[in-house]
Amino acid sequence: MSENNKAIIRRLIEEFWNKGNQSLADQLFTPNYTHHDSSTPDFGHGPESERKRATLYRTAFPDIHLTVEDIIAEGETVMTRWSCRGTHKGDLNGIAPTGKQFNITGVTIARLSNGKLVEGYVNWDALGLMQQLGVVPDLAKAKAVAAKP
Repeated sequence: MSENNKAIIRRLIEEFWNKGNQSLADQLFTPNYTHHDSSTPDFGHGPESERKRATLYRTAFPDIHLTVEDIIAEGETVMTRWSCRGTHKGDLNGIAPTGKQFNITGVTIARLSNGKLVEGYVNWDALGLMQQLGVVPDLAKAKAVAAKP
């Protein structure tokens, strides 16, 4: 079961996210799928919510690409450490396109049942994304500049 669940997560990343094949949502997510991510708007539950989430990020970053760095599974739970890169070419929740590229990392813990995602907990570097886009100042750089005589 664990290897099959890892294959489902790889399919989610490669086909749904990287290739933008949103028609897979009904195959990948249960009707009551719940997404836990305080850095992303709440789109509700189920496959339609995930299509909306993918549309948000794929519109803002048309060249978005996620890479699986590590994937560990036990029973119905799959933990994936991933990296993500892209270029800000579209609106992101009111943030106008900056044309800047980004590289971030994140971790997703997914619970599956009968070959579909039931629940996902996502923790990713949202602050790093905003700093790389120039929306939020990089405090470490600001401190270094302020400390120079």
